[in-house]
Amino acid sequence: MLDTITNKIFELKSELGYRTALLNHAKNLPALELRDRLIVDTLKQEGVYVTTLDELGLTSTPQLLDAAHSQLSSMATPSYNSAGKLLPQIYTVTDLPEFSTWAQEQKLLNIIENYIGLPVAFQGVHLRKDLPNENQFGTLLWHKDSEDRRMVKIIIYLTDVEEKDGPFEYVPRSLTSLYSLNYYRIYHKLWKTEYVGINDEELKEIIPKSAWKSCPGAAGTVIFTDPKVALHHGTLRTEERSALFYVYTANPPKRPELCTQYWDDTFARPELSKESDSVKVGT
Repeated sequence: MLDTITNKIFELKSELGYRTALLNHAKNLPALELRDRLIVDTLKQEGVYVTTLDELGLTSTPQLLDAAHSQLSSMATPSYNSAGKLLPQIYTVTDLPEFSTWAQEQKLLNIIENYIGLPVAFQGVHLRKDLPNENQFGTLLWHKDSEDRRMVKIIIYLTDVEEKDGPFEYVPRSLTSLYSLNYYRIYHKLWKTEYVGINDEELKEIIPKSAWKSCPGAAGTVIFTDPKVALHHGTLRTEERSALFYVYTANPPKRPELCTQYWDDTFARPELSKESDSVKVGT
């Protein structure tokens, strides 16, 4: 009982400190162009905003794409695990300059800081190839991320993604707001799975499939999402999908122990080129 009370007091203090920090930092948020403000406002309302690399117009994009396709070509041939599932192939490319330079373009950082409301940390980037599977598991299950109270994940499609390729799919934030019954019904189901995720049939019991939002798109499609608030998953696919996943949190995040996967040895890390310098992340 004492431990429970102590934990509740700590959580309340932490939340009060967070709210105070938001108020204090509001006056320091960078100015945004109107089209960039639209990204922030849509994230706050729906949890997802879809655009393209061309529309973003970042100067380092050509170097990013060249490096991404070069690394994709070096990925190992996939194989089935003991459960007969094709696991995604993931490279942690946070330290490679072509990827980190794009991540820290000032335009992007300004957008993300305005959404998160605090100084931001670029946690890292995964180059990911998702493979055909017939059953939902892992990130194919509906889930929410937990690294921070607010966070931004930027997904860049490196190949054309149609329904057969398993596009990103989400439930609009407006349908799962804190004050709705759906919010508690979803969290109950997630809690029963120890937050691993829920399948399509379970979600249909709460939110009809007609309300789910799929995000197919050509190569170069960019998806901004807050995976903490938007219930989301990758859909089942019959063809592979290649994409980049950039992750940003407040500095520091609420749960830094969940962010180490974006720069440590959890996944394969391609070697730095000789002229490259390591990039300090999480700052």
